[in-house]
Amino acid sequence: MKRHRLGQHYLTDPTVVEAIVEEAAIETGERVFEIGTGRGTLTRRLAAVSSSLECYEVDPENYRETVALVTGDNVRVHLGDAFSSTPRFDVLVSSLPYSESTNFVEWISVVPYLRGIVVLQKDFVRKLLSFPGARDYRAISAIAQISSTVVELFDVPKRAFSPQPKVDSVVVRVEPRTRVSPAQISAVKRLFSLRRKTVASALKELHFGPPVRDYGRRRVFSLVPGEVLEICPPSRIAMDLSPPA
Repeated sequence: MKRHRLGQHYLTDPTVVEAIVEEAAIETGERVFEIGTGRGTLTRRLAAVSSSLECYEVDPENYRETVALVTGDNVRVHLGDAFSSTPRFDVLVSSLPYSESTNFVEWISVVPYLRGIVVLQKDFVRKLLSFPGARDYRAISAIAQISSTVVELFDVPKRAFSPQPKVDSVVVRVEPRTRVSPAQISAVKRLFSLRRKTVASALKELHFGPPVRDYGRRRVFSLVPGEVLEICPPSRIAMDLSPPA
């Protein structure tokens, strides 16, 4: 699958690359992981400051370009899908395709790590940080806020990419808060598929059992992340997880 079909815009600005690497603050001995090498611009800089760098790229042409550009015993570049892998790393640094943003948030909510510096679409980050009750507050908002601390660091100008995207971009810092399971993520997504229903009605329809406490007439979209986690703990999601009719 070609990267442009995944919404990839290659980061080419050396000033932005340097700022990203500086924010990553990679220390000696830390294992660094990159999702989506593109043409290797960020990868080459990471290789220069990392004692251990592992990268994944799904596009064969980009993979070959990266391998030709970046060499060294401290670097491993894989042709494949990072979200299907089970890597061990400390620091994530990535400018990934915007179409993969949701997959990224779900994936990073499950794996162990110390911190991540990631380029994301600004509108998507706004959704991640949206408050309960807001129009943009969705399942991915709750998942991100349950599992992670997300902080906007700096904007990335469109001219920093080739080709230039039509959307605005921002670099964020992501740090783990609470690791969740894939089953919990599935449960949260199912819960928010009924976001306009009352909590009691949604839980009944999803066969999640009775509410753990009285939410009155509150709607699913009003639940704060802690309440969402309370509704979707491992013990509860062990129940019927079949898709709602």
